[in-house]
Amino acid sequence: MATLKSGDKVSWETSQGKTTGKVEKKITSPTKIKGHRVAASSDNPEFIVTSDKTGAKAAHKATALKKTR
Repeated sequence: MATLKSGDKVSWETSQGKTTGKVEKKITSPTKIKGHRVAASSDNPEFIVTSDKTGAKAAHKATALKKTR
């Protein structure tokens, strides 16, 4: 799996189907986003992504994201 970094274009599956967006940053410590706790750690990092369609930010594990062009 390719390493993701800020600015990378990615896609992921949602209940409404596939969506695309951009990686904002990698997080390696617990944080909150939109009132939800994200249990990220250095052993289990997550990525903050911004949806191209809605502009909403969300945290996703690297396994849920696919790098696109």
